[in-house]
Amino acid sequence: MNCDTCAYYMYDEEYEEYFCSVDIDEDDLYRLESDPRGACPYYRNGDEYAVVRKQN
Repeated sequence: MNCDTCAYYMYDEEYEEYFCSVDIDEDDLYRLESDPRGACPYYRNGDEYAVVRKQN
């Protein structure tokens, strides 16, 4: 998984660390971490300019 580019990967200034802001329960988290492909079903590209670059 590449969380660095995900729209749900937020920075918490109080704790000075990044976290996933998706509300995932324990079962979903287990499935996500045990997936051999490492694909996150909640991933959303946080790059706002990706669409613009694709149009050029």
